[in-house]
Amino acid sequence: MKLIIRVLTTSILVLIISHFMTGVHVASFTTALFVAIVLGLLNVFIKPILVLFTLPITFFTLGLFLLVINGLIIILCDNIVGGFDVDTFFTALIFSIILSVSQSIVNLFLGDK
Repeated sequence: MKLIIRVLTTSILVLIISHFMTGVHVASFTTALFVAIVLGLLNVFIKPILVLFTLPITFFTLGLFLLVINGLIIILCDNIVGGFDVDTFFTALIFSIILSVSQSIVNLFLGDK
């Protein structure tokens, strides 16, 4: 049940952020739902591999390179999901930061740890 709620809240947040942020385009709620699912899968399977390969850079930048990895995950999701479009890497970077902060705030209010 928690997983379904998390996917739905991420979908809603993707829609809201894309509405207010120029450079991010989401065709419909169904597309936002697919974005949430693909982002979840990419974060589970691909992100740990990227973090492992870039560990020296991440260590040298005191963890700031993780933001770049998050932006790359958004760009990868853009390439996978039709109807989801991010114009530039910088836009993907800002989108990932806003989405992460929004998810943290929503999870705080939902009591999710």
